[in-house]
Amino acid sequence: MDRRTLLAVTGWLATTAAATLVGLAAVDLAGAGITGTAGGVRTERDVARALAVPEPGPSGAVGAGPVATPTGTRSGTPAPTGAWRGFVTEGGSVVAECGPGGVRVVTSAAAPGYRAKDTDLGPDDHVEVRFLGEEREYEIRLRCRGGVPTRDPED
Repeated sequence: MDRRTLLAVTGWLATTAAATLVGLAAVDLAGAGITGTAGGVRTERDVARALAVPEPGPSGAVGAGPVATPTGTRSGTPAPTGAWRGFVTEGGSVVAECGPGGVRVVTSAAAPGYRAKDTDLGPDDHVEVRFLGEEREYEIRLRCRGGVPTRDPED
């Protein structure tokens, strides 16, 4: 093999290796955002909170889920001060907790096509979350009764 062919093959190999490394680095950087866990890593408290929200009924009726209290907490995570309860409408779901300051919204999530508006998270005597869609609006007003979040009769 003459010197010119050897240089051409070596140059081609070096260029191919460099292009491959640059491509792998780009995929690694972009891949973290593409294939990462949606919403980030979830804690035990996040999982317990998500499990407290029941699925909507077959007719889309408003329901109230069972009381859910996590059995353990991680260090540095404050322990829940009262009973948690989930509430679901077609516009979204809310998990609330009763504590010394009254009722507070632990988490809320709008259903697809809806957005939360004028949310009062508490803690207070009552809290409310409004879910607005293009054609309908749903409002969840909550109070503490017997240490458990319940729907406000005015709702």
